[in-house]
Amino acid sequence: MLLTVLSGLIFSIVLIFFGRQFKAKWSILLPILPTLLFLYFSTQIPIISTGKSLVQHIDWVPTLGVNFDFHLDGLSLLFSLLITGIGACIFFYGRAYLKGHPYFDRFFGYLLLFMSAMLGVVLSDNLLLLFVFWELTSISSFFLIGFNNDNADSRKSALTALSITGFGGFFLLLALVLVGNIAGTYTISELIDQRNLILNHQQYPLIIGLLFVGAFTKSAQFPFHFWLPGAMKAPTPVSAYLHSATMVKAGIYLLARFTPVLGGHEYWNTTLLFVGGITMLYASIHSLFRIDMKAILAYSTISALGVLTFLLGVGTLEAMIAAAVFILVHALYKATLFMVTGIVDHETHTRDITVLSGLRKVLGPVAVAGILAALSSAGFPFLTFGFIGKDLIYEATLNYNLPEWVWILTGAAVMTNVGLVAAGFMAGIKPFIGELPQAFEKVHLPYKSMWIPPLLLALLGIVFGLLPAVAGDFITNAASNAIWGNDTSAHLKIWHGFNTVFILSLVTLVLGTIVFLINKPSQAKLQAVEKLNSISPQRIITGYANDIIRFGQWYTNIFHNGYLRSYHLKIILFAEALLAYRLWLSGPSKLDVWSLTYPDMYEVAIVLILIGAVYIVVTAASRLTAVVAMSVIGYCICLIFVIYSAPDLAMTQFTIDTLTTVLFVLVLYKLPPFVNLTSNTVLVRDALVAAGFGIILSLVAFKVWSEPISTEISDFYGENAYLLAKGKNVVNVILVDFRGIDTMFETVVLSIAALGVYSLIRLRLKSSEKE
Repeated sequence: MLLTVLSGLIFSIVLIFFGRQFKAKWSILLPILPTLLFLYFSTQIPIISTGKSLVQHIDWVPTLGVNFDFHLDGLSLLFSLLITGIGACIFFYGRAYLKGHPYFDRFFGYLLLFMSAMLGVVLSDNLLLLFVFWELTSISSFFLIGFNNDNADSRKSALTALSITGFGGFFLLLALVLVGNIAGTYTISELIDQRNLILNHQQYPLIIGLLFVGAFTKSAQFPFHFWLPGAMKAPTPVSAYLHSATMVKAGIYLLARFTPVLGGHEYWNTTLLFVGGITMLYASIHSLFRIDMKAILAYSTISALGVLTFLLGVGTLEAMIAAAVFILVHALYKATLFMVTGIVDHETHTRDITVLSGLRKVLGPVAVAGILAALSSAGFPFLTFGFIGKDLIYEATLNYNLPEWVWILTGAAVMTNVGLVAAGFMAGIKPFIGELPQAFEKVHLPYKSMWIPPLLLALLGIVFGLLPAVAGDFITNAASNAIWGNDTSAHLKIWHGFNTVFILSLVTLVLGTIVFLINKPSQAKLQAVEKLNSISPQRIITGYANDIIRFGQWYTNIFHNGYLRSYHLKIILFAEALLAYRLWLSGPSKLDVWSLTYPDMYEVAIVLILIGAVYIVVTAASRLTAVVAMSVIGYCICLIFVIYSAPDLAMTQFTIDTLTTVLFVLVLYKLPPFVNLTSNTVLVRDALVAAGFGIILSLVAFKVWSEPISTEISDFYGENAYLLAKGKNVVNVILVDFRGIDTMFETVVLSIAALGVYSLIRLRLKSSEKE
């Protein structure tokens, strides 16, 4: 499984070196990888359908609990088939859609990277590995959404999407770390055994709250939904892939995956019910006012994601099966409608449904795909897979375990689906019916590789609708074993009898059709709705984001103003405050002054020389004089090291101090004398700060002196330096082995600083035109 996850990443790296060839004669190879992966996962269906699962473990950083652990069960296989199957269609489609684009190879490099990231998310069986791939989906989608980087709106949409999903990723990491620490394992499949421990832990509400933020931001739940319509600035293949079947369903996958571990609790179910319910109703209504086909599909996608969250909140077996079926239903018809939208835009150069009509006469196969997808979205009875999906949704709400909530939940589901029926007809049927405008008479079918994939997906929606057992047993297994946690003998079928569920499905279809017929979207209606943007979640969250930016600017101007003396002052003041606070907490110090020995004459002489050198440094009018005085201070410290039996430190200090003095002299000897630009007030302030720092350090020294001597640390290093590190010099062993990582980063910092200095030395600024 590791190879299947990394294959897209490897292929994307290949494109870096052979991108020019893939733009031309090798482009046919691009869809091969997702197709082969789809075939591989398809061969696993018979195994997974029996309730078995596949596991792979490869050590990565075992000491931190981070390993390449992969787990293929019903849920992850369902998503893997969607990622690779619809991905293969998108690769065929995108190859023709972007033919001749200057960044053709770059686009497919990003798309392959995203496919790998999504496979990593759904196959990961390690919490931290899941997070790594989770963030990789955000990064790769950022490049895809902002692919048209010469467009300001595309750049803004990409940054918005990255900011929202990245914000959620931070909270998700906290949730995953908390779960792993409480359960004592970072292996997801092992968490189910610790379910009771996690549910009864006092941090359970915090964990699910953090997890919800991560899932809701990724799957565009209210109030974080607004990034998804903005992401429609991406090329249509991106919208068809990321925003119908893959990225936006990552949050749904996360919630489904953790339902057996964290679900079943009142907090979990109630939150998902309310958030999902609000999202599906809000977005369903908004989709009716849109005139851009991609905007209609964007809001209907948000609504569908709300439905899935809503079903996970219902939490019954019927709801889990309904969610699993609807994941496939939605992916098939929504990917089709997005690709149909792309074809219409590609050929007519508009997506405005107020001017599109009659395109069935020039885009016959595309019209068939769009109409079939719209019917599946509407749940047309006895023909489409969407009919079975809607039946299951109503069955789940009608069998909710709180009778007083049954009709409220069912009513919300009906209202949502009415809007989705109308939205599907607006995007999938409206452009193809009516008279063909003269402006579109010369429109013709695009390449076959553009219209065959959406037609194939639309036909699959019909095949699964007529023969639900083809995918039904596998899907019910995915829901029962992976999400619900128990086996079930439920099977999908077309006819469940003339009952309340069937009546609700017919009512939904009729009302949705009526809404479609009487609803006349227009620019005026859209502008009227947009007047409410002042209270929209986007405006509110954007306002907070702007406040954060303003605060960051203020903070930067105060604390990072570019003056080295200002940085030194703030650092020293912070250190003084921190040390003073710690000293105050530690209580009074007790020092037996009678146990102290009198200083020898040479010690007194060294101290007096130090004081004199310090006075010269702070009062010198010449840089060279100050440098020489600083070297005197360094040599006095060398003598102190020698006196107290630390010759190795003395030699180090001597070498460094000598080298520093030489370098300073070489650099500063040509500079002019000091110019006194500092006021007396500033001098007094600096003197007080310096004196305070010295006093606090002296108090710290007295505090250390008064503490009882403990040799545990020195004994440890003395006993283990040779045994563990094979070194006889304890100091060297500490630096190289016990502090190896710290020393490595110090070396990296010095290397970066050296590169910076070298860059400045080599810098050659161009003269301005005026000069």
